[in-house]
Amino acid sequence: MSYPSVQDGFVRVAAAVPPVAPGAVPANAAAVLELARRAHTDGCDLVVFPELALTGYTCADLFHQDPLLDAAESALAALLEQTRNLAPVLVVGLPVRSGPHLFNAAAVLGAGRLLGVAVKSFPPNYGEFYEARWFTPGHQAPAEITLAGATVPCGPDLLFSAAGRPEFTLGVEICEDLWAPEPPGGALALAGALLLCNPSASDELVGKAAYRRQLVAQQAGRCLAGYVYVSAGPGESTTDVVYGGHALINENGVLLAEGERFVRGPTLAVADVDAAFLLRERRVNRTFAVAAARHGERRTDGGIRRITFTHQPAPRTELRRTVNPHPFVPADTAERDARCAEIFAIQSSGLATRLARTGLTSVTLGVSGGLDSTLALLVCAEAFARLGLDKTGIQAVTMPGFGTSARTLRNVRALCRHLDIPLRSIDIRPACRRHLRDIGHDGVTGDIAYENTQARERTQLLMDLANLNRGLVVGTGDLSELALGWCTYNGDHLSMYAVNTGVPKTLVRFLVAWVAKNRATPAAAHVLDDILDTPVSPELLPLDAAGAIHQKTESIIGPYELHDFFLYEFVRRGAPPPKILRLAELAFAGRYEEPEIRRWLKLFITRFFAQQFKRSCLPDGPKVGTVALSPRGDWRMPSDATPELWLAGL
Repeated sequence: MSYPSVQDGFVRVAAAVPPVAPGAVPANAAAVLELARRAHTDGCDLVVFPELALTGYTCADLFHQDPLLDAAESALAALLEQTRNLAPVLVVGLPVRSGPHLFNAAAVLGAGRLLGVAVKSFPPNYGEFYEARWFTPGHQAPAEITLAGATVPCGPDLLFSAAGRPEFTLGVEICEDLWAPEPPGGALALAGALLLCNPSASDELVGKAAYRRQLVAQQAGRCLAGYVYVSAGPGESTTDVVYGGHALINENGVLLAEGERFVRGPTLAVADVDAAFLLRERRVNRTFAVAAARHGERRTDGGIRRITFTHQPAPRTELRRTVNPHPFVPADTAERDARCAEIFAIQSSGLATRLARTGLTSVTLGVSGGLDSTLALLVCAEAFARLGLDKTGIQAVTMPGFGTSARTLRNVRALCRHLDIPLRSIDIRPACRRHLRDIGHDGVTGDIAYENTQARERTQLLMDLANLNRGLVVGTGDLSELALGWCTYNGDHLSMYAVNTGVPKTLVRFLVAWVAKNRATPAAAHVLDDILDTPVSPELLPLDAAGAIHQKTESIIGPYELHDFFLYEFVRRGAPPPKILRLAELAFAGRYEEPEIRRWLKLFITRFFAQQFKRSCLPDGPKVGTVALSPRGDWRMPSDATPELWLAGL
């Protein structure tokens, strides 16, 4: 298996919590070195240690003692020598002198070289914190400082960038800086920092860990950045407060890794940050670009200073992050139920508003006994309930064709009966046979014309019935079908409002299951459960000899769970196909082999490009998640674009 790594834009970062005791500088430095070596073995590019890790954060007035400050500088010099052959860049907290000032700082080390010294902008001086007693705010730091025998840039405005690796660019803000109204990390991100590091010494209070997670997530999300946060551990003084060693790694608001707090020994939280994705997000997000331009125009101090360094990544044999095989479906049951409730509310509210604004009290939709039309029917019932309309205004129409099975027909009738929704049945086979004769088709060959004749006959009936009843046609097709073009142009492709257009197939199943569990009567839930067990099929080709469904969608175009994974990575994260392939191998290990994944990925790309013309003229429908394909909103693409560049890597 080929693991995604540096070539795919991943940067491996670590939040390290060494056992630290206040004033025990040699032992503290040894603990830092031990974790640096562990991180090197783990293939890390970057390791962040807690605030003032070399001395301990809780030294108080000992910070005014030269023996402590001398020992910290000597320990830093030793670390530089001892880490000369280690791959990771290290961010190590220590106190730094400059004339009459003392700064709460973080030294940035790379391959035995001191790259620069970042300083804390906002030393806190309230509550249990009184750093202003010892430390000077960062804006008073000199532009350069001599430390451990090297003269290097100093200040809160430093950006560190690996030569030849634009995705490995980092900035440092220290503890309280994150709590400030305008954290300095924001300016560093606008200047290009994709990774924000925070050496911290936040003490533990009830509820504070959850608040830290929120702060880190918000900063990472606002800055479209990776964020490595690590706080001082339980070895610090407990005179008035306790420190837990909170380690967090976040990517654009999503938690990638979190260390266990209150551990007595050394801990290392490691994760691979997808910096290539973050770069892409910044290109797509024009708000970020405008903010960066305005920030540059406002600065009068010469702007952020960039320090370039050489970095040789360590070899890796695995990806240190979870790759969710079902990115649209939360794994946690409670979170999944909450998402289903919200999506169902968005869908039904969208339809309710459309009805209210048009003054219509009637809808028409085709119901087949499949998942998509079932969900659309449930959404219609919910929309009518929101408006206080009589459900007799919902005109459900089932239209048996050449491939309709007894099972799906039975389920449609039972579901409408239990939902108290009127159902009309129109056998389309006579009309389709007549039409096939009119166009010179033999009426037997199961070709595209044979299949699409049925889809277009159904759409024509629905449109005319809607006109007859002064209503609108509700579309049933889902997001996955739109991505693959698995719909008939001028057939089920068209409607007057498409309620499922933002819902991927893998999520449709869970939405129907959620309604069965939370909104349906036991009798209706029983029918919904059987619909969930029915094979996905357009039912356009004749049944097999036993009367069972013969035409199964996923045996023709591939598993929807794979296609939804491809869709998310391709559209939402902008990943190139080779990277998608490698991620899919990890996500579906043990379920699909590489040749099968590659086969369906090629088909996805080919169809996604070839079927754009259907997406270019979609009916209105509500967006429910971060991936949508409306030509009026999220996705614009020429209908005759060629996929060769994307297929070349496969």
